[in-house]
Amino acid sequence: MNNLNHVAFIMDGNGRWGVKKKRSRNYGHVKGIDTVRKIVKNSIELKIPIITFYVFSSENWKRPKKEINFLFNLIKNYFLKEIENLIQQGIKINIIGEFNKLSRDIKSTLKKTMFLTKKNKKILVNLAINYGSHNEIINAVKKTKKLNLKNFEKNLYTKSLPNPDILIRTGGHQRLSNFMLWQLAYSELYFLKKLWPDFNSGDFKKIISKYKRSKRNFGSI
Repeated sequence: MNNLNHVAFIMDGNGRWGVKKKRSRNYGHVKGIDTVRKIVKNSIELKIPIITFYVFSSENWKRPKKEINFLFNLIKNYFLKEIENLIQQGIKINIIGEFNKLSRDIKSTLKKTMFLTKKNKKILVNLAINYGSHNEIINAVKKTKKLNLKNFEKNLYTKSLPNPDILIRTGGHQRLSNFMLWQLAYSELYFLKKLWPDFNSGDFKKIISKYKRSKRNFGSI
């Protein structure tokens, strides 16, 4: 049976879910946070030590400005409201991505959240914000003085973390969308047609059960 240390998620379909429900795309983003809460809770119960959510890509800046502003206000307000719950539940928050390019108020909220949760031990929740794997790889190469595998990986955003065992993408698309291209080399990939707000505990547990029964060769026979 395979060990499970790290699960990554591409949370696709929030906006489409909102439109499908005859509401706004922003309504879909709000409901998507409810799914994040459930998955974090399930991960704690299942004793999964690390999960990573693809929150906002470096390409998402092409979206309408109103939607971008709504998304970042949603993130900021969530952490301002939920910080005590995060601490009580033992959830450690970490941000990966080009953090310094975010607005001052978002950076301040995220820095405060990381500081206040840094001693939490139950689960590490990585949020990929303003993240693009191409830039991550290029920047890691530039920072690596003596280029070899070990030195290169020390300069990735995920330098101290195990690579994901599983990637789950909702929303029907079967692509990685510039997410953790290096880290996902040997991950098991699961693509679902369900939109992110409809993804539930049962779906998550089925994928984990399937993963634990799978044979992982890592290049061997």
